Formats: sequence, structure tokens, C-alpha cells
Amino acid sequence: MRRIATATWYRTSSGEPRGYIDTGRLREVWFHTGTACNLACPFCLEGSSPADDRLDLMRLADVQPLVDEACELGVEQFSFTGGEPFVARELPAILAYAAERRPCLVLTNGTRPLLRRLAQIRPLARAAHPVAFRISIDYPDAARHEAGRGEGTFAESMQALKALHDAGFHVSLARQWTPDEDTEAVEAAYREALRAYGIPDDLLLVSFPDFAPPGAARQTPEITEHCMTTYHDEQSRAGFMCAFSRMVVKDRGRMRVYACTLVDDDGEYDLGGTLRESLGQRIMLRHHRCFSCFSHGASCSEIAR
Repeated sequence: MRRIATATWYRTSSGEPRGYIDTGRLREVWFHTGTACNLACPFCLEGSSPADDRLDLMRLADVQPLVDEACELGVEQFSFTGGEPFVARELPAILAYAAERRPCLVLTNGTRPLLRRLAQIRPLARAAHPVAFRISIDYPDAARHEAGRGEGTFAESMQALKALHDAGFHVSLARQWTPDEDTEAVEAAYREALRAYGIPDDLLLVSFPDFAPPGAARQTPEITEHCMTTYHDEQSRAGFMCAFSRMVVKDRGRMRVYACTLVDDDGEYDLGGTLRESLGQRIMLRHHRCFSCFSHGASCSEIAR
């Protein structure tokens, strides 16, 4: 059950009406395959590691009813994240089921769990709908990337990018963004690194700020209703993920629907056990990660790009 919303759910600390998003049409459903991961990155926004069980690993039987419900609601795409999705043994079967119905996107670190399953993945290139992969390569410099993810992970992720591209899949790259960076120089370094591994250098680069680990009490400016009408218009508000997507998690054996991919550490964003139930609920922009969406346009989705 979703917790009863506190007074701060609707109003800021100064008593102003809090900013919010109403969901228009469900276009994308995310499945969080579980917080277990083969890596233990200190910056992980999910707090994932090999021993982490904050969210359970999903099975095909868990996913099928929600895929079917989403299709009934007119969903356009299914996306998958973790943890590391390929730690879930049934992910290839889950993707096969989903890709027979809608296009799919998988977020992955592109290391050993994926590389071990390449033989199971390659047939998905012939699915009824395309399956795309976004691989996390934090920095274009191998040493800096491996400082957070471990020795050898840079080459493994580049190997995965090339193998998936060569198999006919659309691939993109997720990277970390810092406010003081020279973005043009960073992107040029990525293009050089991609060419060195024989990968096309025009891949989509999706940049993310530091979201902080689960449960972090990061202080950010509060988003008011006035902010959402002064600095955003109807079109830009529709670009917030909670305006068109939902994320499904498996929490202590129960399938639950959350407002978006960035708030699963806060039970007040638990919108129920079905997608239909979740759609009629107003999403208050109270989580500290909401400010990244408000100020930087951060989004895990590629559907609106």
C-alpha cells in the first residue's frame, strides 16, 4: 500500500503550492529488473551491488500481465533498467515477450552479464519490434571510468557496444555530466574512443547529472506551482517522464508501479499495483531528483528524443 501523503507532499516548506505533473497518455513503461548488479559503483543512483536485494529480480511471469495491460492502454515502448538487467536470468525471455508487442530499450553496463548472453540476445534483432541498448560508459577515459566501475569494464562495455551494433541493434551511450565540463571537448573524446573500437562515432550520447544514492537527503531548491508555470510551458511540462511514463518494480514479491525511474526509493511515489490505477494520480515534484528534471531537462527516456 502507498503511504498516506504527508503535508509536505502538496506544499513546500514555506507553505507554497508544490509543483506537479498530471499524466496525459501512457507512452512508455519501464521495468526495474532488480537492484542486484555485478558491479558496486559508489555513485549508483540505485545503490546496486552483487548482494543488493532492495528490489527483487523479475521473472517473465511477473512481467507478462503488466506488458499486456500496458498494450491495452496504448503504450508505445517498453524500457528496462536495474541494477544490471542481465543479472536477471529470464531477461532474454522477457525481452522476447515484450518485443513481440512493442519496441524495447535496455539500459545496461555492457559487461560480463551481457557478454555471456550474446547468443541469447542476437535473435532479438529479428523480433517483431526493435530492441535497442544503451550502455553506460561514464567517461571517455578508461582509467577514470574504471575508477568507479572496476578494472577491465571500459573495454568490456566498448566490446558490447560493437557486438550489439554489428548484430543490427540500435545502440546509444549513457555518460556522466558535470556542470563545469567542456561538453564539446568531452563529446569529441567519446567520438575518438568509439572510433578506436571500430564503433560509429555518431551514437546518441545521453548525459546524466549526479543523482545521489537511494535515500540521500540532498538539499535542492523546492519546485513550486509558480515555478512550473513561469519557467515551463505546456509543451515542456509534457516532457517530464512522469507525464508519459511509469516504472514497475518488484518489492518484496509484489509488483508495484512508481511515478518514474528516479523515485523508487520513496514510497510516496508508489502509485499502486496496476498501471491503470497509477494514471489518475497527480505527481508532486517533491523528490530531490525532480529538480534535475526541472532544471536540466534530465530524462532516462529516449522516446521523446
